[in-house]
Amino acid sequence: MSEKDHKPATKLVEAGRRKEWTSAPGQKGGVVNPPVWRSSTHLYEDTADLAKGRPNADGHFYYGRRGGPTQWALADALTELEPGADGTELFPSGVAAIGCTLMALLAPGDELLFTDNAYEPTRSIAMGMLERFGISARPFDPLDPDGLAAMIGNRTRAVLLESPGSLTMEVCDVPALAEVAREKNLVSIIDNTWASPLGFPALQHGCDVSIMSLTKHVGGHSDLMMGSVSARKPLIGRIRQHSQYMGQVVSPDDAALALRGLRTMQVRLDRTTSSALEISKWLESREEVSAVLCPMLPGAPGHELWKRDFAGGCGLFSFIFRDADKSSRARFIDELDLFGIGFSWGGYESLIIPVDPGRIRDHHEWPPGIDSGCGLGVRLAIGLEDSQDLIADLERGFAAMRD
Repeated sequence: MSEKDHKPATKLVEAGRRKEWTSAPGQKGGVVNPPVWRSSTHLYEDTADLAKGRPNADGHFYYGRRGGPTQWALADALTELEPGADGTELFPSGVAAIGCTLMALLAPGDELLFTDNAYEPTRSIAMGMLERFGISARPFDPLDPDGLAAMIGNRTRAVLLESPGSLTMEVCDVPALAEVAREKNLVSIIDNTWASPLGFPALQHGCDVSIMSLTKHVGGHSDLMMGSVSARKPLIGRIRQHSQYMGQVVSPDDAALALRGLRTMQVRLDRTTSSALEISKWLESREEVSAVLCPMLPGAPGHELWKRDFAGGCGLFSFIFRDADKSSRARFIDELDLFGIGFSWGGYESLIIPVDPGRIRDHHEWPPGIDSGCGLGVRLAIGLEDSQDLIADLERGFAAMRD
């Protein structure tokens, strides 16, 4: 069996551990993990070696801003995990990965269409930063491929997807949307942080570019900031070049942390997915809850698409209160002990933040089955705690709402 035939869990262990990353020249053995190479300056053998220059690709010493073996090992591993990718570029955050990708692939006069349920910083980039550079952006209904096709104009160059939405949790028909983009010769980009390539191999489902916030599942321990972009040629070359123009680089220490987290990602995703499903089923039975926005939950909006396209999930989902004002929601959140109040997710600890869905999906109707789209809600990021302890904590929160 070749390495390309290995299952994802095996790739998580083996990827990015090429001998050139883990052993010294001439040595038969090596170490398990790629060492941390800290260096701003790469030295050449002589002036003739300097004059040859270096290819603009990973695996060749040039200068610290272009990375070294620790960063190359991580990029190599992420490329291996995304079937169909020819390369991966690393960024100091997920937002940096999104912004630099859009700037690399769009030019003044172009138009971007982005999903209406997009992550707030993505919306800010699309509707703010891009406009300053003469690039227009419009949101589209992620659940309407025909509507997307109707919006495409002569200046449209790219489509930005996110599935599920990181707050409202709609699952869109990514293959259908990607096909619409392909037929119109547009680049399809997806923020694939929620499921990662383990749960949704985006390029295999028709996307051209897959973006992840490695801060989340890959890091897994809430102690690093990083993003990645994986794509086929020639797109990855364009993104790499723009990244280098902008001086984007991640530290080798953070790359080593990300490699560490990568090795246990499947185990952590399995655990948080299982706990999230158990907790979402319990929430569904609560009279205080109007809707549970968890695509892994049978009967929930988007579940059939999730079951068709996804091989896995994660611990992130939202729910909407049936009758709550901001004061009662605050009592619910403040009473919790095991759920920290904070942004991000994908770490080992559980988190909660308030969510106002009506403010997020503000250009198109909510999907059928959610009759409280403008109600108040919360987003839960389920960690590695015991699910029964988390349920008991949420029970205390509901009790506090009634006081």
